[in-house]
Amino acid sequence: MKARMMVLIVAMYAVAIAMSAAENPNMGTWKLNETKSKFSPGATKNSTVVYEAAGDSVKVTTDGTSGDGKAVHTEWTGKFDGKDYPVSGGAAGATRAYKVIDAHTMEVTGKENGKVTTSGKIVVAADGKSRTVNISGTDSSGKKFTSNAVYDKQ
Repeated sequence: MKARMMVLIVAMYAVAIAMSAAENPNMGTWKLNETKSKFSPGATKNSTVVYEAAGDSVKVTTDGTSGDGKAVHTEWTGKFDGKDYPVSGGAAGATRAYKVIDAHTMEVTGKENGKVTTSGKIVVAADGKSRTVNISGTDSSGKKFTSNAVYDKQ
């Protein structure tokens, strides 16, 4: 009886996590609206960002260009719990953490080898059709940058 109860509790928890991710307005495909966006010289531009369920986690895939014009592709799989999860396609030792603030707002922090390199806020519009990502940080050469990227839901 206790074993069944534990299995039921674990199953309910997994469903709750999956539903929470599915209800997050960030989920889906987002395309950069360059005319509404503003980037510091040399900042990376993510032209497409996709948030999708990955079991009881979320997978975030970005495609864009680095400040020097090279193609950039990253993948992150984790939870929106404020904890660091590895980023593939980024710098060695790169992690990212997302933390839900409210129904339409998240904070994001990027680190390299445990040192914070980027931080910012993601806000989805009330109608869910656009989102704004404000990021500040320091690039690999130590130069500070900011970006104010506006994305349209696809």
